[in-house]
Amino acid sequence: MEGLFAETNQATERVLVRSGVTLLEAEGQQCCGALHAHAGQLDTARQLARQNIEAFLKSGCERVIVNAAGCGAAMKDYAALLSDDPEFALRAREFSSRVRDVSEFLVEEGIALPRTRVSRQVAYDAPCHLIHAQAIGRAPVELMERIPGVTLVPLRGFESCCGGAGIYNLQNPELSADILRDKLEAINESGADTIATANPGCIMQIGAGLLMTGSGVSVVHPIELLDAAYAEAEQ
Repeated sequence: MEGLFAETNQATERVLVRSGVTLLEAEGQQCCGALHAHAGQLDTARQLARQNIEAFLKSGCERVIVNAAGCGAAMKDYAALLSDDPEFALRAREFSSRVRDVSEFLVEEGIALPRTRVSRQVAYDAPCHLIHAQAIGRAPVELMERIPGVTLVPLRGFESCCGGAGIYNLQNPELSADILRDKLEAINESGADTIATANPGCIMQIGAGLLMTGSGVSVVHPIELLDAAYAEAEQ
C-alpha cells in the first residue's frame, strides 16, 4: 500500500484522525506476509508475522487498522498461522483480535457525516479477502451511503473475483484475463463512472483492465471518497 498507494494511506490517516483516533507508530513493522503465504513460503510468512506482532503490541495500540483487504485477512489469521508456536501462539491470538479493516472499524465506532456532495455514480466491487475471508460485506457500502452525492449502482458479480487474487494473475495470466474480462463487462453494464474496491491488488487489476480498454471509469478505495467529501467540506 505505501509503495503504490501512499495517497490512500494518507487519506486513511486523515479520516481516522477526523474520527477521533490517535495514531501510533509501530516501529519495526514489516510486510504482512500475505503474498509469501500465497506462494507457499510459510516460514517467511511466519517470521514476518512474529516481527509484526512484536512491533504492534509494543506500540500499545488498542486496534490495528488495515486498509488492504488481503493484508487484513492475513493479519487476522496470524493466530492460526502461529498456533503451533509456543512463544507466539498466545500473542498471535491477542494481536489478531485487535485487527480491523478500516471500514469495519469506522462503522463500529461511527463517523462524522460529511456535508459536501461528491457527485459520483459508484459501483462497489467487493474484494474476495474482505467479503469472503473476513466476512465484511456491508461496512464499505454503509460508509459510501453516508456521502452526500454518491449514488451507488448495482454491479453484477460484485462478490466475485476480479482475477487478481494475490499472485494468481501472475501464475495463471490467461484465466485471470478471462475473469477480468467478465468483470469489465459488468462494470460497463453498470453505468458507473467510479469503481470502489478495498484492496490494492483489485485496484491494480481492475484499473489496468479499464486503462487497456480505453475506459474513462476510475478506480478508488472507498476511504478516498469519504476523505474527498471531508476535504471539500473544509475548503
